[in-house]
Amino acid sequence: MKPGNAIEVKDVKIKFKNYHDKSNTLKDRVIHWKRNKYESSWVLKGISFEVKKGQALGLIGSNGCGKSTTLKMLTRILYPNSGKIELSGRVSSLLELGAGFHPDLSGRENIFINASVFGLSRKEIKNRLDDIIAFSELEEYIDNPVRTYSSGMYMRLAFSVAINVDADILLIDEILAVGDITFQDKCFNRLMEIKQSGTTIVIVSHSMDQIERICDKCIWICDGLIKEEGTPLEVRMKYLDYMRSKKILKEGNNEENEDAVGEVVFESASLTDMSGNHKGVYFIGDELKLRLDLFAVGLFEGYQIEVNLVRVDGVFCYGVSTSTDQIECKPWEGRKNFTIVFSEMNLLRGKYYFDLHIIDNQGVTALFEGKVAEFEVENQRSERGMVYLKHEWIKE
Repeated sequence: MKPGNAIEVKDVKIKFKNYHDKSNTLKDRVIHWKRNKYESSWVLKGISFEVKKGQALGLIGSNGCGKSTTLKMLTRILYPNSGKIELSGRVSSLLELGAGFHPDLSGRENIFINASVFGLSRKEIKNRLDDIIAFSELEEYIDNPVRTYSSGMYMRLAFSVAINVDADILLIDEILAVGDITFQDKCFNRLMEIKQSGTTIVIVSHSMDQIERICDKCIWICDGLIKEEGTPLEVRMKYLDYMRSKKILKEGNNEENEDAVGEVVFESASLTDMSGNHKGVYFIGDELKLRLDLFAVGLFEGYQIEVNLVRVDGVFCYGVSTSTDQIECKPWEGRKNFTIVFSEMNLLRGKYYFDLHIIDNQGVTALFEGKVAEFEVENQRSERGMVYLKHEWIKE
């Protein structure tokens, strides 16, 4: 491997067998031999990429493009038909939370079993046991059989085990919707801490908001090949354009579909402090209030709103989304405003802007996108670098 790399994938190809009617027993295979016919389909047709140590990579693409298959090959659950995969360090994966849990054993006993799968010794597990239980918030139920757990409790315990392995490489597949919104925030904050500690992360997600908030680099897989590779913002725009074109081609000029979500017009955006004073320059620790004024022509419904904080040189710093934050987007007609308060503005000195995206509920069609407000950050004390900001949506 090249010095400084944590993952190297070189010209990897993999195919699956699709049986028309597969026999399950030897007797059936002999008697009904025609059932064993199958077709081979190439899921990945030759992909290559590298991930540096401490880097966070996002994999995006439509269903069936090979994202999860790539992750399973990185964990060595699957092996490619050709090509080479190299990894450096201990690997922890959050692919199917709770895989390997025994329903009749207690939560405590399952912690030992599950953590051992990730390569921890019994001594290491004992040292981490209290942290795992505390993070899961299941102290009261930890000695009960996991078959008595709700699905949310089950997922909490599994997530808590996986992120306490102290892995060099963390692989994540669509599992950030764990438990209630408070626990989701806790999980996301923990992932940001893991990233800042130098762990290499590869995440598969349909949520571009999550990808942009976590990842430094993004790869778009399409039809088994890498179609685009770059920063999350760059890849996002090309991916949305492609999906929009694909949707238009599929629907044609169906006027009923075009009118379903109405039309939205961006009117203005304002940046103020909490007292309502308009400001263009903020200092570390200040609170910033962003108000977005929109106008809907006709009844506007079936949408999500995403706001990204971007440095003037194109570096993505932070993002919020009504989908991720579980904010209800009610249909409206005419004027409407959305307000977000950003606290603890711990940013490096420089110029920044807010990028607004209004997309449909499938996260495919961009109904509006563009830069809406700019501001500058100065500091009154030593810089501490960029950290995880806090935000809150203000109800009307």
